[in-house]
Amino acid sequence: MTHPQPEGFLALPPTGQGRGVLVLHPWWGLNDTIQQFCNRLAGAGFSAFAPDLYHGQLAVTISEAERLSQALDHQQARADVAAAAAFLSERAAQADKGLAVIGFSLGASFAIGLSTTDPGHICAVVVFYGTGEGDFSVSKASYLGHFADADEFEPEIYVNGLEQAIRAAGRPVIFHHYPGTGHWFFEPDRLDAYHPVAAELAWDRTLAFLKNSLPLNS
Repeated sequence: MTHPQPEGFLALPPTGQGRGVLVLHPWWGLNDTIQQFCNRLAGAGFSAFAPDLYHGQLAVTISEAERLSQALDHQQARADVAAAAAFLSERAAQADKGLAVIGFSLGASFAIGLSTTDPGHICAVVVFYGTGEGDFSVSKASYLGHFADADEFEPEIYVNGLEQAIRAAGRPVIFHHYPGTGHWFFEPDRLDAYHPVAAELAWDRTLAFLKNSLPLNS
């Protein structure tokens, strides 16, 4: 059975097929920043797909994003994420060896959850300034986290708790903290928060992590 493409954005590498990376958007929705991030992954050789968990709706202001995120049906969103993973698995190279999932803020909780509810398909997780919960004893993934130095939306106690829970389950985990940054420091359209130096470092670390976790012809 071939799964149809869910609502979302697909970016393919010049070769037409690479290892699969699922990208889960922040509470703004599937905006140009996330689409360009997928294109950047494709340029680095990966097949990237970002499902649209808001089904066409976008937020620009914090109040709009709060409204959309609060109205989100989390059960439906988890189903959308699972459908996106199934779709990408059929189109990515060596998908039998696992996909990576990258979650931004709101998307981080769904990325973490997917690694524990579908451990057979997820071998690597990257989160940007977002946390989540799950039974990490069943996970087969490695974890990479990028967190702001001062983040009013993601308390340090949650970040430390997540890292400890992953480590206690015996899964590989590296969390980076970026001095002088706040929430959304990676997103260039958030002019009040974007930190280009930290963003480029986070990109370099993410790319190295993905290449190590998703080697071709391994």
